[in-house]
Amino acid sequence: MKKIVLAAVAAFSVASVSTSVQSAGETPPLMHQQWSFQGTFGKFDRMQLQRGLQVYREICAACHSLKYIAFRNLQDLGYSEEQVKALALEYEYPAIDDEGSDTTRKGTPADRFPNPYPNEKFARSANNGALPPDLSLMTKARAGGPDYVYSLMMGYEDPPPGFDLLEGLSYNKYFSGNQIGMPKQINEDQVTYADGTKASEQQIAQDVTAFLHWAAEPKLEARHSTGFRVMIYVVIFTILAYFLKRRIWARLEKK
Repeated sequence: MKKIVLAAVAAFSVASVSTSVQSAGETPPLMHQQWSFQGTFGKFDRMQLQRGLQVYREICAACHSLKYIAFRNLQDLGYSEEQVKALALEYEYPAIDDEGSDTTRKGTPADRFPNPYPNEKFARSANNGALPPDLSLMTKARAGGPDYVYSLMMGYEDPPPGFDLLEGLSYNKYFSGNQIGMPKQINEDQVTYADGTKASEQQIAQDVTAFLHWAAEPKLEARHSTGFRVMIYVVIFTILAYFLKRRIWARLEKK
């Protein structure tokens, strides 16, 4: 009996320790948002996407690339062809002149957003060994999608008492392990929106998250539209098939 009691106590102790360790590494539930692009009939808010692009250019582009998006894709955000050309001209790209010497050229609508770093080694050197990820597919690459990206940007806070935060890292309650190499990036009124929208932290985080989800799924609206038409076709076909079945069996029953 004594051995059984000791074994039970030991098992309880191990379970308690395991639970404590697990709780210390757990992250809270994500901050779920009502996104305009969610659901069968979801669509992107063009003005929000334009604000998100502004946030990306003014805050995120200094460290993060967007390698799958070309300037001409921005016409889907409501920009005219002339506006896209003007935006592309703000960037320069390496080129070679007629004499074979290195030079630069102005961007064109066919160009993609440039990488802020010439190579991975340079990027790690500039970020204490951390490699800033490309943001083109970020909302599709993380569990929780847009809610995760939004929560991550809003999850910076002071570490709890007793938390051993490594030097050069920041505490983020939504990041796995709670220690992240990227310091807090957004603050109240950090950008001045062209449309006059108040730039609160929540607004900035929502806008850039919506833009990044568009970057990850630029054909989302077309996919939703196609899916809706397919469902209508299936319903109509089912109804026709039902009446055809009844007509065929009615003839057989008469015989």
